[in-house]
Amino acid sequence: MKEMKGTKNGVGAHRRQSHLVVYGLLLAGTVVFLLPFYWMVISALKPSYAVLDFPPRWLPIPPRWANFREALTYVPFGRYALNTLFITIFSVLGNLFSASLVAYGFARLRAPGKNVLFLILLATMMLPYPVTMVPVFVIFSKLGWVNSFKPLIVPTFLGTPFYIFLLRQFFLTLPAELEDAARIDGANTAQILAYIILPLAVPAMATVAIFTFQNTWNDFLGPLIYLNDQAHYTITLGLSFFRSTYQTNWSYLMAASLVTMLPMVVLFFFAQRLFIEGISLTGVKG
Repeated sequence: MKEMKGTKNGVGAHRRQSHLVVYGLLLAGTVVFLLPFYWMVISALKPSYAVLDFPPRWLPIPPRWANFREALTYVPFGRYALNTLFITIFSVLGNLFSASLVAYGFARLRAPGKNVLFLILLATMMLPYPVTMVPVFVIFSKLGWVNSFKPLIVPTFLGTPFYIFLLRQFFLTLPAELEDAARIDGANTAQILAYIILPLAVPAMATVAIFTFQNTWNDFLGPLIYLNDQAHYTITLGLSFFRSTYQTNWSYLMAASLVTMLPMVVLFFFAQRLFIEGISLTGVKG
C-alpha cells in the first residue's frame, strides 16, 4: 500500500511539474505576442520625439491623449473610414453570396467533371498574387474601373477560391438525409440551400465573413493599385500620410493604427465562438 501511495504521489508531482512547464511556456508566449501591442499603445501616448528614446521608457508619463485627436484630424480619417467600411461591407456580402452558391454546387450537385473543376479551383489558390496582378489591372483599366471601388468589390461576387473550399468542406459534413427529406416535401435546390443548408452553416459563414472583413479592412496593396484620388483612399492608405521622405510622426501613426485596429478587435471579441466553431468543423470530410 505504501508503495502504491508513493507511486501515486510521484505521478501527481510529475503532472504538476508538467503543468507548470506548460503554463510557463504559455505565459512566455503571451508576453512575446503582447509586447508589440503594448509598445504601440505606449508609443501612441508619448510625444513623437520620445518614441525612439534609448533606453526606452516603458510607461508614458504623463500620457499625451491629445495624440489621438490630432492624428484623426491630421488627415480626413472619417472619410477614409467610410470608404473602407463601404468596401468591406460589400466585399463581405459578395463573398458570402458567391462562395455559398459555388461551394454548395461542388459539395452536393452531381455533374460530369465536377471534381476536375474543383481541382482547377484549388490550383488557382497556388498562384501568387504578383503573377495575376498586372493582367487583372490591365482588364480593369480597359473596363474603365481604375480609380473606383469596383476592382475591390466586384471580384468578391465572382467567388474567392479559399472561401469556396472552406464552405464546401463544411457542407460535406452536413447529413444528406436533411436534403432528401426536404425534396420529398417538394423543396427545390434553391429552397434547400436557403432554408436548410445556410442556417446550419452559420459558423462557417461567420468564419468567411470575419476573414473577408479582416483581409479587406487591412488591405493596402489593392487600394494602392486602383485608387488614385485621395477622396477614395482607405484607412491603410491614409496611414501612409504620417510618413514622409525625411521623417515619420510615430505618435500619430501609432494612435491612428490603434483606432484602425478597434473594429477588428471588437468583431473578433463578439464573434469568436462562431469563428472557432467554424474553423473546427471545416475540413472534416474531403
